[in-house]
Amino acid sequence: MGSQAEKSNVECATRPVWFFDIDNCLYPRSTKVHDHMAALIDEYFAKHLGVTEEEAIRLHKEYYQNYGLAIEGLVRHHQIDPLEYNAKVDDALPLEGIIKPNPQLRKFLEDIDTIKVKPWLLTNAYVTHGKRVVRLLGIDDLFEGLTYCDYSCVPIVCKPHKDMYAKAMKEAEVARVEDCYFVDDSYANCVSAQEIGWTAAHLVEEGLNVPKTQASQYQIRHLEELRNIFPQFFKSSDSA
Repeated sequence: MGSQAEKSNVECATRPVWFFDIDNCLYPRSTKVHDHMAALIDEYFAKHLGVTEEEAIRLHKEYYQNYGLAIEGLVRHHQIDPLEYNAKVDDALPLEGIIKPNPQLRKFLEDIDTIKVKPWLLTNAYVTHGKRVVRLLGIDDLFEGLTYCDYSCVPIVCKPHKDMYAKAMKEAEVARVEDCYFVDDSYANCVSAQEIGWTAAHLVEEGLNVPKTQASQYQIRHLEELRNIFPQFFKSSDSA
C-alpha cells in the first residue's frame, strides 16, 4: 500500500504543468473586459494622483510597458495601497454581466488528460479577480491551482518578470523548465517564458495583427489549436 502511494506521489511530482493565462486568454477580447478595466485604472490614476485625464492615461501606459502592470508603478512611485486599488479596479468590474459560462471552453479543458499534465492558472491579476473570472466561465473546477500576482507583497512580482515564472513553478511543484508549458495572449509574457526554457504558445486572436517576429515557439488564433500542437496532453484529438 505504501509503495503504491509513493509511486503515485512520484508521478504527481514529475507531471508536466500547463500554465494558462486568464484575462483575454480564457475569454475573448470582444467581451471588452480590458476596456472596462482600463477606464477604471485611468479614473484611479486621475483621482488618487490628482492628475489630468491625459496624464493618467500616459502614466497608465508607461507603467504597464515598464513593469507589466500599472499597479506596480503606482506602488513603486506613489506608495498607493495596492489592495485598495484592487477593490476600486479589478473587483469593481461588472463581470457578472459580461462573462458567461462557455461550454466549448469547458469541453476543451475537460479533454485535457490530467494524468499526463497538470492544468494550472497563471495570472497577473489578484486572487479575487482570477477566481471570479474562472467561476463565471464555469471552469473553476478544472484547474489544480492558481498562481496570481500578490498585491499585498512589496515589491510586486508579475509577468513578464522571470521571478513570476519561478514563483509559478514553485507553487505548481514543477522543478524543470522543460516540463513547463504556457499559453498567454501577451507577447512580452510569451517571450519571457521562452527565454527561461518554457514551451510557450502566444494567443493572437482573429482580427488582431500577427506580430512581425513570433513571440515564442508557437503562435495560435484559437485555444483549440493546442490540440494539434500538444496532442499528448489530450484524451482525444477530436475537437468536435
